[in-house]
Amino acid sequence: MKRTAGGTRIGRGDLVDESLAAVLARPWRAALTTLGTVLGIATLVVTLGIAATAGNRIVGRFDQLTATTVTITPAEAADQVPGLGPLIGWDAPERLARLNGTVAAVALAEAAPGNVPQVRANAIQDPSTVSARALGVAAATVGLPEALRGRVIAGRFYDAGNIARHDRVAVLGEEAARQLGITRLDDAPAVFVGSEPFTVIGIVGDFRREQAFAAAVIVPPTTAADRLGLTGVGRVVVDTELGAAGLIARQAPTALNPGRTAEFRVAAPPGLERARGAVQDDVNGMFLVLGLLCLVVGAVGIANVTLVGVMQRIGEIGLRRALGAARRHIAAQFLVESAVLGLIGGIVGAAAGVVTVIGVCVAKDWTPVLDLGLVVAAPAAGVAVGLLAGAYPAWRAARLEPLEALRGA
Repeated sequence: MKRTAGGTRIGRGDLVDESLAAVLARPWRAALTTLGTVLGIATLVVTLGIAATAGNRIVGRFDQLTATTVTITPAEAADQVPGLGPLIGWDAPERLARLNGTVAAVALAEAAPGNVPQVRANAIQDPSTVSARALGVAAATVGLPEALRGRVIAGRFYDAGNIARHDRVAVLGEEAARQLGITRLDDAPAVFVGSEPFTVIGIVGDFRREQAFAAAVIVPPTTAADRLGLTGVGRVVVDTELGAAGLIARQAPTALNPGRTAEFRVAAPPGLERARGAVQDDVNGMFLVLGLLCLVVGAVGIANVTLVGVMQRIGEIGLRRALGAARRHIAAQFLVESAVLGLIGGIVGAAAGVVTVIGVCVAKDWTPVLDLGLVVAAPAAGVAVGLLAGAYPAWRAARLEPLEALRGA
C-alpha cells in the first residue's frame, strides 16, 4: 500500500501477494472450497472429450451394413412408358460395378406378398401332412451372396452359364432348406415352386443384410421370367465401401439409365458426420447439465467460504480502511482471492478431466479426441466462476465502515 498525493494506492503486485497469502494461509479450506469447481470443470472436460471420442469412434465402428447400403428402385409406372423399355435391366450390377466405391451389387425381382406360389420338396400332395411352404421366391443376379453379405453354405450359387441356358436350378436360403427338409445336395434334390420343378444346387445363409432371403427360393432371372412370370427388376441393392454410399447414390441413376434419371428412387444412408454429430449431441445433453450443476455447487462453495472469511477478517478490513484503503481496494482483494480459488479449481479440474478421458480411452483401446481450446478455456471458466461467486462477499466487505469493523473485531 502506497500513499500518494491523490490518496492511497495499492499496486497490483501487492494485491496479488496479499490475496495469495490469504488463500495459502488456510490450504485445507482452500482445497475444499475449490473442490466443487474442480468437479464442475472436470465434468465438462470429460463430457465434451468423451462425446468427441465417442463420435469419432462411431464413425470408425459405424453400422457398416447401414452405412454401406444403397437401394435403387424404379418409380411407380416407370417401366410402363411406351417405347422406352424397362427402367432397370438385369445388367444393372455390371453397370454399377464401374462406379468407384462399389463392392458388389445384385438386381432382384421378387414375387408380390399376395402372389407367392407354394413351395414343396416333392410332387406328391398328401392332404394329411403339410408339405407346401409359403416361402419367398425371388429372381436374382449372380452377385447376391456378396451384395447381401452372405455366404454359400453348401453346393454353389448359379453362374452366368445357368442364366444364359435358362436352367431350371434354384438356390435355397438356409431356413427354406430346413423347412423343406433338404440337408444334402449330392443326390440333386428338387423343389416345386407352384408346379414348376427346380433342381437345388446350393444353400446360402449367414446373411448380414436382407435376412429375409434365408427363407427364400432364389432362381436365375431368365428361368424366373420363363416359369414364374418374374420379369422386371424390382430393385437393386448395392454394397459400397465405407464412405462411398453418398457418391454412388448420386451416380447410380446415370449409370443405370442416363436418359431417365428422374424416374429412380434411391435410398442412401445418412452421412457419417451427421451420425457423429448426433452422438456428440446425445452425450453432451446427458452430462452437460451435470457439469453445470457441479459448477454451481462450486460457485456456492466459494461464495460461502469467502463470505465467512469476510466475517472472520472484519478487524483486518477495519484496520486497512483506517490506514487509508478505499472500498474498491477491499472489494478488489476479495475478488482476487475468489478468482484465485476459481483459477486453481479450473486448472486442477482441466487436468483431472484430461487424465480421465485419456484413462478411459486407454482402457477401451480408443483414440482420445480432445479439444485443446476447451482445455485452455477451462482455467478462464474457473476464474469467471470465482469472480461471480466472490462478487457478493466482496461487496459486503467493501460496505464495512472502518469504525464499525474495528468495534466488531
